[in-house]
Amino acid sequence: MRTYIKQIALVTLVLLLSIAAKAQLIEPVKWQKSCKQTSDSTYELKLTANIDKGWHIYAQSLPEGNYVLPTQFEFSVGNGVELIDSVIEVSKAIAEMDKIANVMTYYFSQTAVFVQQIKVSTKNPTATVTVNYQACNDELCTNGEKVFSIFQAEDISEQTTEKEIEAATTRSLSTLWKIILEAILWGFAALLTPCVFPMIPMTVSFFIRNSKSKSQSRLNASAYGLSIVALYTLPIAIIILATYFIGGQSITADIFNWISTHWLPNVLFFVIFMVFAASFLGAFEITLPSWLVNKADQNADKGGLLGVFFMAATLVLVSFSCTGPIVGTIIVESTRGDIWEPIITMIAFSVAFALPFTLFAFFPSWLNKLPKSGSWLNTIKVVLGFIELALGLKFLSVADQTYHWGILDREVYIALWIVIFSLLGLYLIGKIKLPNDDESIEKLSVGRLFTSIVTFAFVVYLIPGMWGAPLKALAGYLPPMSTMDFVQQTTLQSNGKTFDLCENPKYANILHLPHGLQGYFDYEQALNCARKQNKPLFVSFTGHGCVNCREMEARVWSDSRVLKTLTDNYIIVELYVDDKTELDEQDWKKSDYDGKMKTTIGKVNSDIQVSKFNINAQPYYCLLDADENLLAEPRGYNLNVDAFIEYLNSGITAYKNR
Repeated sequence: MRTYIKQIALVTLVLLLSIAAKAQLIEPVKWQKSCKQTSDSTYELKLTANIDKGWHIYAQSLPEGNYVLPTQFEFSVGNGVELIDSVIEVSKAIAEMDKIANVMTYYFSQTAVFVQQIKVSTKNPTATVTVNYQACNDELCTNGEKVFSIFQAEDISEQTTEKEIEAATTRSLSTLWKIILEAILWGFAALLTPCVFPMIPMTVSFFIRNSKSKSQSRLNASAYGLSIVALYTLPIAIIILATYFIGGQSITADIFNWISTHWLPNVLFFVIFMVFAASFLGAFEITLPSWLVNKADQNADKGGLLGVFFMAATLVLVSFSCTGPIVGTIIVESTRGDIWEPIITMIAFSVAFALPFTLFAFFPSWLNKLPKSGSWLNTIKVVLGFIELALGLKFLSVADQTYHWGILDREVYIALWIVIFSLLGLYLIGKIKLPNDDESIEKLSVGRLFTSIVTFAFVVYLIPGMWGAPLKALAGYLPPMSTMDFVQQTTLQSNGKTFDLCENPKYANILHLPHGLQGYFDYEQALNCARKQNKPLFVSFTGHGCVNCREMEARVWSDSRVLKTLTDNYIIVELYVDDKTELDEQDWKKSDYDGKMKTTIGKVNSDIQVSKFNINAQPYYCLLDADENLLAEPRGYNLNVDAFIEYLNSGITAYKNR
């Protein structure tokens, strides 16, 4: 039995890792640059490509008939800088007959080194090199571009790359741990509900009484905990993995994207959350058919580990009226992320939920320290109901912003939260009674008192938001400031300079930049303006439902130094990848990436991000010159204001050098 469980766990882990690896757009080649002086007037530039296992890039020169792209180097040199001959391939290319094109092709695997000799006759030489390449493996190919400033002692783009890799890793780990932590907290919250808490001592006592030895009791308790984890995790894992292997990663990602942005699932989730909240508040109980519970209970009478499994199934089914809304909340929230997040989330939740049953069986004396069941369990359930009410508004807000319905603007959203948490505070101090409350309670417990203080303090924090306070702590969960009808308007000024746009921005009637910034919402329009005004372009890929985007705007963009730098030095374009506004037919775009016609603002912008930058995550910031070349490595979610200012300044420096 244990060997079988280990095998299942190993296979599941491998599958999860394979999905996680394929769910992100990939970068199989890492470039490094070095430039050393070889004489008084000559330098040697060496570019090294470190290629992931199974991938390869192609030589500079390929025989006619090849359908793949050669590696190319484009130099831009200043006065007093001269290239000596051409780029030399130090590494020996592998020659192989392409069976499809029936022509010889030459490629590099693992490592490729290229060298260019340069003659210099000036004290301050300036030059850049752009590397364009195609990387392929046995399944697919991807195009890449890398820009280096040749003579800088420490290359800006390389510095940024290292920082960006570190930031991306930190961001990924931070996001994952945040998801896990939230799921664990929900798991512990589920334990403190009237349907579950009383069953902890009952279940543990059963293991102790019906086991011949302490080791058998612990084995049964461990199997019980693993069974709970399996019962919560395997169904959602099977569904996701089946979808993935039947439809492929792109189909699965499309489904998750549809769930995250389309009005139908978001409105449905909003309704589901309201139903969950009503259940927790005492309007009714969500229960499963009695025959299902009875069947599991009958099978629990069987001996051995199989009986233990059905005991766990009975717990899961009996406690569904309390755990169902929590599990539903977790699954719905996790489907807004990457495709493996629901599985990871359910593992974290179920482990937290199952852990006490196992621990108390290992250490039975701990049972004496458990508080007695009582009205406090129903109080926790009601508190969860109010939280469900508040969380459910987020889904309606996403649909509202994505489709520009104008139903749930920022002040309406904040007003509803003020009312919800005010009612929660009044409930905690006993001014409001709900159907399942114990009428005999007259005194206010210390726990309820302190919880009510925290709740009313949160309400006080929310109130200034009705008049335009940024409420930075909640930036990711509230609608943007631009949706407010009554806000004290402030004009962004930068040393007397005013915004000078080339033409009226498209879609400015439905889309707005934060903090009074002025810019565009159409890529081509912004690029044309950047060329006319001889300014670099700041591109922000964002989304209406992107929590991290709102946090970046509230905590980083709001800094006066960031605002000044953007205003004085950049043309700004903010591209919403999830906006559902239908475009006029003349504005439709056929994708070079997947060949499909893009007919909405969001689909056009998403295609720009994927086709030009080979990534589909938001927020994502790019600094470009007039020829659409990157001035620095793009950045994502990172709340370090100084690092963001350094990033903007590096783009300005690179633009001036060109």
